[in-house]
Amino acid sequence: MYANPLQSVKYNSLLKSRTAAIKFKKEIVIGADTIVVLKNKILNKPKNLSEAKRYLSLLSGKVHTVITGINVINTLNGEEVFDFEKTKVYFRHLNKDEINFYVNNFKPLDKAGAYGIQDDFGCLFIDKIEGDYYNIVGLPLVKLYTNLKKII
Repeated sequence: MYANPLQSVKYNSLLKSRTAAIKFKKEIVIGADTIVVLKNKILNKPKNLSEAKRYLSLLSGKVHTVITGINVINTLNGEEVFDFEKTKVYFRHLNKDEINFYVNNFKPLDKAGAYGIQDDFGCLFIDKIEGDYYNIVGLPLVKLYTNLKKII
């Protein structure tokens, strides 16, 4: 929705948490949104297998950033806190056979950027990371814990 990646995850995590807060009164509500950013272009979840292959080809041999926005709401007192995590991911060069195998045997359509670091084969795409591993999985747990402590 937004051209700016940070604005995008903020908007989506706020929307998710605030929508849930309407339904779940007297609860702690968490909304999160994770995106993959390559050269300032957002790679969301691919729409189909062809797009998944294209995403993996784009990421091949390059460094990208995974950004997760987290919004936590305490519906008892109305307190709300937004935060985010960024992690750099260094992809190794992938050949077409690796990309086809992954797309045909795993679930690239439910992951931003079309890969999961936690997948048996997806983890082999990565040379190294700089930052929080759990952010790449989809929820930076230390950041979440830190923000939960602020509003409880």
